[in-house]
Amino acid sequence: MVRMVALDIDGTLLPPGADVLALPDDDVKAAIQALQENNIVVVLATGRMYPGTHYIAQHLGIEQPLICQQGASVHEADGRLRYGHAIEAEIAADLMRYADMHNWPLAWFDHERYLVTADTPQSRFFAAVSQVPVEIHSAPQHSGIRATGIDIISNEADARDVHVFLEARYGARITLLDFNSVTAVHAPQSSKGAAIAAMAANLGIANSEVLAIGDGVNDVSMLAWAGHSATPSHGDRHACEAAKEVLATPGIAGVAEKLRSLL
Repeated sequence: MVRMVALDIDGTLLPPGADVLALPDDDVKAAIQALQENNIVVVLATGRMYPGTHYIAQHLGIEQPLICQQGASVHEADGRLRYGHAIEAEIAADLMRYADMHNWPLAWFDHERYLVTADTPQSRFFAAVSQVPVEIHSAPQHSGIRATGIDIISNEADARDVHVFLEARYGARITLLDFNSVTAVHAPQSSKGAAIAAMAANLGIANSEVLAIGDGVNDVSMLAWAGHSATPSHGDRHACEAAKEVLATPGIAGVAEKLRSLL
C-alpha cells in the first residue's frame, strides 16, 4: 500500500520547457485531489524556492509541508520555515573566490532571497520559476545571508571540470548537482531523499509505503530511497537508472496515469 506520494514539479508535473508560470493540467490536478481524498499524503519536492513551489501547491490543493531548493529548505504550507541547511561559511566564501577567479557568475541564496553577481539567462529562469526577484550583488558573501544554495554558472564545456574540482576539494562536506552550465552546491544533508525520509518518519510512514516520481538527476536521492519510484519516459539517464519503473505512457499523461493507478 502506498501512503505517501512525493512529486517533482518541473519535468514531472509540468512538461519540459513549460512556461515559467505554467500550472499542472486538469488530469494531474484531479489525480492528486483523488489521492488526498483517499488519505494518501501528497508532497512536492522541487528545486524551486518557496514562492514558486507554493504557487503549484495552491493550484493542486496540497497543504503538506513543501520541500524546496532540493531539500535545503522545508516550509510549512503557509511559508513558515520548518528547517534550512546552510552551507559551511568557510566553504561558501571559498566558492565565491573560486567563481571570481574564473570570472564565472555565481548565485547565492537562502530560503527568502536570491542574490547573483551578474545577470544571466540561468539566474533569470530560476528566479522566474521560483517567483522571487533577482538581486544583483557583487559580494554576496558580505550580504549577511547564510547560503543554503550556491550556483556556479560556468558553461557546458567547463561545468564537468567544476564538479570534479569541487568534489575533490570538499568531498562529503557538500552536495553537488549538475544542470548543463550550472553546478549547484548545497549542504551535505540537503537532498530531496533526506527531506522526504524525515517527513515520512514524522508521519509514521515507511519507505516501502512511499512512491516518488521525478525526471532528473536532482530526483535520484528520493527515487532511490522510496520503496516505489517512477520516472516519466523523458526522464534523464540518472532518473531512469535510479527509478524502479520508467513510465510507458509518454509525457505528463504517464504521470497522471500512474497516480490514478494507486486508487
